[in-house]
Amino acid sequence: MKIEGIIFDVDGTLWDSTEQVAISWNQAIREKSRLDRVLTADDLKKEFGKPLDEIMDDLFPELSAEEKDQLADHLYRYENDWVEKAPCILYDKMPETIRELSKEYRLFIVSNCQAGYIEAFLKNTGLEAYITDYTCPGDTGRLKGENIRIIMERNGIHKAVYVGDTQGDADACKEAGIPMIFAAYGFGQVAGEYPVIHSFDELIDLNYDAISGE
Repeated sequence: MKIEGIIFDVDGTLWDSTEQVAISWNQAIREKSRLDRVLTADDLKKEFGKPLDEIMDDLFPELSAEEKDQLADHLYRYENDWVEKAPCILYDKMPETIRELSKEYRLFIVSNCQAGYIEAFLKNTGLEAYITDYTCPGDTGRLKGENIRIIMERNGIHKAVYVGDTQGDADACKEAGIPMIFAAYGFGQVAGEYPVIHSFDELIDLNYDAISGE
């Protein structure tokens, strides 16, 4: 059976929103908390891709669980509103490559983000028409491995590959039972041997059936 779908991570794979997210989070921190904290894009690059609760634990260890939940609500609301229109960094030839791949494959997004973030990405980039379906923990309460399976089952996909940039992505793919393509230009590293891309447009010429073991 040939590959039917390609599933994408967002941050570090499709774009780099960390500088803009830092702007929105710092505004939320100023307006909605008493914290004396200024976050940077580098702070967020170390965290993006992790489960949302883990990000809050890493960045705000001094807060109680309840305080973290309250602050997270503000951070994510500010973030979604801002990145929908902010000048986030699109990786080179990403939009053109997505449009080209959509001619042959069904395309999906699964990210460890809050509800509304993938929608903001799609509105910002104008790529809504090329993405068949998407999900995240904010929608399902599940993490990436399970969400990959949810997307595949919901859309009748039996063979897929995932494109991601972190060890968490690799672990999720193992859990879901699908191969991963490592975006080496992204935020993280992976242990083990994976098909690698160094620029997004390299996806056009990959032999996906060979990657899947066909």
